[in-house]
Amino acid sequence: MPFLLVLGLAAFASAFSMRAVDPMLNILAADLNVTLQEVALLASAFTLPYATMQLLFGPIGDAVGKVRLIRFNLAMLAVGLAVSALVPGHPELLAARMLSGAFAGGVIPVVLATVGDRVSFEMRPLALSRVLLALVLGQLVGSAAAGFIAEYAGWRPVFWCAFGVAAVAFLSAMVGITEERQRQPLSFGAALARYGTVLKNPLSIKVYAVVAVEGALTFGVFPLAAPLMVEHGLGDAVEAGLVLGAFAIGGAFYTFAVPVLVRRLGLAGMIGAGAAGVGILFGAAAVGPNLPVVVALFAASGFAFYMIHNVLQILATELSAEARGSAVSLFASAFFVGQAVGAVILAQAAGVLGAAPVFALAGLGMLILAAPASLLPPRKAKAAA
Repeated sequence: MPFLLVLGLAAFASAFSMRAVDPMLNILAADLNVTLQEVALLASAFTLPYATMQLLFGPIGDAVGKVRLIRFNLAMLAVGLAVSALVPGHPELLAARMLSGAFAGGVIPVVLATVGDRVSFEMRPLALSRVLLALVLGQLVGSAAAGFIAEYAGWRPVFWCAFGVAAVAFLSAMVGITEERQRQPLSFGAALARYGTVLKNPLSIKVYAVVAVEGALTFGVFPLAAPLMVEHGLGDAVEAGLVLGAFAIGGAFYTFAVPVLVRRLGLAGMIGAGAAGVGILFGAAAVGPNLPVVVALFAASGFAFYMIHNVLQILATELSAEARGSAVSLFASAFFVGQAVGAVILAQAAGVLGAAPVFALAGLGMLILAAPASLLPPRKAKAAA
């Protein structure tokens, strides 16, 4: 089995497990006899460990081997999902989601770092785009499948389905990919040393700063999608889900265009055009006249977003060859922290200005980001195809 397929399955399982709860909050609240606010904590119970544990798993992968760590994390993710299906009540489900999130967070960064270890820089855009496709499909299928299964069979079968996906990914990692490095000593001091090695690269802080701002201005504005629909008179939650789904579909289409984009634009051109594209499209969405137009704008912005984000991923895998897992973990943490901070700030701004002006401001921010972001890739990258 090609190793990229195995890594893609691992990314798919992680994303699937993250999104499985989103469509069934009302069903969970009714069945567990808790409020919607209480059951909404299940999302944070997954994402907070997901984000923080990445900082721990990066150095561990560098020390004990990334494939070993992917296998372990997939096994523990499967355990967490099985426990989620069996728990008697909300407190136990909350704990099970924390367990699942902690180990799901140790999959994606380690997968990206493994691609960096095994694929040349010239071929890395295409390889990472295939992993990205699996990630986006995991998000889409996780949301869609969870909603359908929960509606007709209940919420416990949703977790059993997620367990099955994680188990298949684990078995694939056991038989379809081998570890290529020997174990090294693991210690707190060694972990700090690896992070120090990464940060000695002057490009590191720039990459992490750009991805944090990118996360704040794009995913940070997503909670305002429903208020935006209301302000436009286009609907509410259902329509917001439609436009956000279109964003993900645009990202999926991007993965098929990568070879052409790299050949025509180069990495610098992709990152600049992607940031500017998101900026323009978010600004247009702020004044979208009808639902089909807004859906199309979000789909195009998803395509443009992954132009910048995929290039940033590529750069993150190149920051330190000897501490690649640590470098990608810092990258992922910066991205998630940016999302969290951005969501808080933009929500406060929307309370004063409204959702549409905040979308326009986020778009302006992405336009401003385009110029400095385009300076990050090496100039020689344009020739790589």
